[in-house]
Parts: sequence; C-alpha cells; structure tokens
Amino acid sequence: MPELPEVQALAAFLGERAVGHAFVSLRVAAISALKTFDPPLSALEGERIERVYRHGKFLDLDAGGLHLVFHLARAGWLRWYDELPSTPVKPGRSPLALRVRLDDRSGFDLTEAGTKKSLAVYVVRNPAEVPGIARLGPDPTAPDFALADFAAVLDGRRTQIKGVLRDQSVFAGIGNAYSDEILHAAKMSPYALAAKLTPEQVDTLYRAMRDTLAEASAAASGRPPAELKDAKRRTLKVHGRTGETCEVCGDTIRQVIFAESTFQYCPGCQTGGKPLADRVLSRLVK
Repeated sequence: MPELPEVQALAAFLGERAVGHAFVSLRVAAISALKTFDPPLSALEGERIERVYRHGKFLDLDAGGLHLVFHLARAGWLRWYDELPSTPVKPGRSPLALRVRLDDRSGFDLTEAGTKKSLAVYVVRNPAEVPGIARLGPDPTAPDFALADFAAVLDGRRTQIKGVLRDQSVFAGIGNAYSDEILHAAKMSPYALAAKLTPEQVDTLYRAMRDTLAEASAAASGRPPAELKDAKRRTLKVHGRTGETCEVCGDTIRQVIFAESTFQYCPGCQTGGKPLADRVLSRLVK
C-alpha cells in the first residue's frame, strides 16, 4: 500500500506533469471505484488542473473549483503515460479502474490488483466532503507538529502503539509498513501501550517517526511512479523481510499474522529477544 512518502512523491510528480493541463476525458472501468455522483465525473472535462494536494494517503487534483480525489488503497497504483493509449476503456476484469486523459495526450491510469477492490475515486467541491479526509488526524510530518503535540495525542490511549500509529484518525498517512519501520527505529514493541510510554520513550518514538518518514520521503522524491515501489522496498529494514537478518542487531526478523494483515519486527531490537506469538490477538510469549 502506498503510504505518506509515496503519495507525497506522486503528488509532486503530478504537480510537475499535470498542473496547467486540462482534463479531456475521464473514463471509469471499475464502477465500484467511483464513490460520488454529484458533481458527475464529466464535470471535470475541460477544467484545468491548478494544483495537486496530499491529504494523508489521498491525492487531490484541484481543477476549477472541483476536486478529483482518489485513494489507492492496498493494491492500487497510478500508471503515468506521456502518451496515453488510445484503446477504449471497457468495464471488465482488468486491473484498470479509471483512465484520465489530459490535453497534451498525456494522462494516467488508476489500477488495482487482486480481487478485493478498495480503490476509491471522488469528485467533490471541497475535499472535506470525502469521509476519509474529514476523519484524518494531524500530518506527522508537518513542520509545526511538535513533540508536545505528539505526546498529547498519545496521552490516555490504552491501545497498542502499532495500532495507534496506523489509525488515520490519529496520524494521517502512516500505514502498516512505516509503522513497522518507525517502531523498529524506536526499538519499541508493537504491543506497547501508548498511555504507558515514559516521556523518554515518547521522545524517542517521535524522533523515530519524523526521521523515518523524512528519510523515506527523501528516497521517493523525484522518482516517477514506476520506480516508487522498488525504491520503497529498498529502504525498509523490517517490513516485508520475514526470515532475514536484522542489519542492526543480527537477530532474525519475525512476523505476526492478523486476520487481514501481517506485520514484521525484530525481537532483538524491540522485544528483548522474546518472540511475539504468531496468532490473532497474540501477546508476548511468557
């Protein structure tokens, strides 16, 4: 799933390539992806793209007071073309969800792999009309998001820190992968309770969060969409590396499987050498 650093890189890429150009056509291939009907998708045709924004993991193309907003979900992606294919868009079983053509013949496809379809497209007059954007918490990379703000968000939350970091209503833009990376950098168990962290631990976690996201954003910056996935994989130290050797301590990276997702961690760095039980609602092995 693209998270804050990759979505920010996509926003910057579209800002360079699409801003100043007008929408010529927008064709839906996966009807389930379009979540709004008023204004219609066709209302964007002829409108010039003025700016591209990122809201958490949402991308927002502002054109003439209307906004094309989309969320790539777990298996979605943006495929850019300097010259868009001329083949007609037909609903069916292909990964294609939406094709957007611009006035210089360039454009992009939104695609989604797999059978579970979660990619979402909206046309709205105000981004806040998108429910997922309206619920977003603060941006953890914002210059004015200070340690005191971070501590205030965590205060009183008697939930596991892994879930807190991933909750979009708490922190906008952090997902499964970067929450793993942040906790590894902070040398903290995914099961630590947010409310029980000491001030020193809160400080360490805050710095790990800011540094991890800044480094990932720098690695993604300036890359075209086709290179972002591989660039992300190269920067990850624990996520997606089950069975590999931790480059920090030499222990073996392990994973925990939940109902619909998995996460990775290093016992040597994060749990005092103890493995986390690999089952739903798992806890530290006693």
